[in-house]
Amino acid sequence: MTQDLLAALCLVLIIEGLMPFLAPSGWRNMMLSLAQTDDKNIRLLGLVSMLLGAGLLSWVR
Repeated sequence: MTQDLLAALCLVLIIEGLMPFLAPSGWRNMMLSLAQTDDKNIRLLGLVSMLLGAGLLSWVR
């Protein structure tokens, strides 16, 4: 279980690092845009992301 969690965290770091590596200016513009977004929309995006991830995980496993 612990090894699976660490593997999942490593994959998150790899995926998170793709955009800054491949398109740094696009990533910067996205971060600037996100910084100007209100908290409600950011929370909604986080909720949708978590639900989608949990659904995909249960489907894959």
